[in-house]
Amino acid sequence: PSALILILVLLLLLLLLLIMMMMMMMMMIMKENVISDITTVVPAYGCGRPTFPPVLNRVVAGEDVRPHSWPWQVSLQSDSSGRWRHVCGGTLISADWVLSAAHCINDRYNYRVELGKHSLKVNEEGSIASKAATIITHDDYSVMLSRNDIALIKLSSPVTFSDTIMAACLPDQDAILPHGAQCYVTGWGRLSSEFTGSLADILQQALLPVVGHDVCSQPDWWSVLATDKMVCAGGDGITAGCNGDSGGPLNCQNPDGSWDVHGVVSFGSGQGCNVFQKPTVFTQVSSYIDWINWVRKSFVITLQA
Repeated sequence: PSALILILVLLLLLLLLLIMMMMMMMMMIMKENVISDITTVVPAYGCGRPTFPPVLNRVVAGEDVRPHSWPWQVSLQSDSSGRWRHVCGGTLISADWVLSAAHCINDRYNYRVELGKHSLKVNEEGSIASKAATIITHDDYSVMLSRNDIALIKLSSPVTFSDTIMAACLPDQDAILPHGAQCYVTGWGRLSSEFTGSLADILQQALLPVVGHDVCSQPDWWSVLATDKMVCAGGDGITAGCNGDSGGPLNCQNPDGSWDVHGVVSFGSGQGCNVFQKPTVFTQVSSYIDWINWVRKSFVITLQA
């Protein structure tokens, strides 16, 4: 009888062990399902990876973009005419900071940023407008020489990343693009080379190959106006950034598919937008990574003080 009781006890313990193992397996399956559901419903929005990748046709002239394929592109607007109007482009680089050009800023006006836009003429789902809480232009910005033409705009409140709004990646400090690198300028700038041309309603993109500094600084190009803190792109006399594109990004793709903002549209030729050997000149973002980080860090410290 004692042997039989021992066998029954062992069988009971084995049964309990099997039940516990089954319960643990069920809990693990449930946890995996929950994680999977969360991943599906709330995707992680990394920088420079649009939900709707741009269609890169490598066209010579500008073209309408695929809607929301450049979700870091913003419209910087001022109230200079008594109502909000587009004056420059910009690039969202975090949930509450926008990168633009110093020459876009006039202390007399108020500014706001429209994010998640495809058409500036239509109220679109997924787009928002945010007041500019603070605007910091580079202390050494030169109006005459267009040097250090860079500004940071602090939004009044952080935005929530979505399929239509996300940040671009920043390049490494002092990263240099090779001559001929295939990059894209985006913006709502004028559609013709004439300064009186109309602004685009739909966001435009254009392929602008990078022109190396050793070429761009030659006398028959931009000569001494092109410094090593600038990026030149284009110059074929056909495609260029134009008025209204200022402050917007030069988008360059990394080998892993993500996009860096390597340039901020700064200036072009006074003879028109599409002038041979006068490429669009951008502020080279990689030359200002330390400045960008310093401004953002200083702003946090100021708030905490």
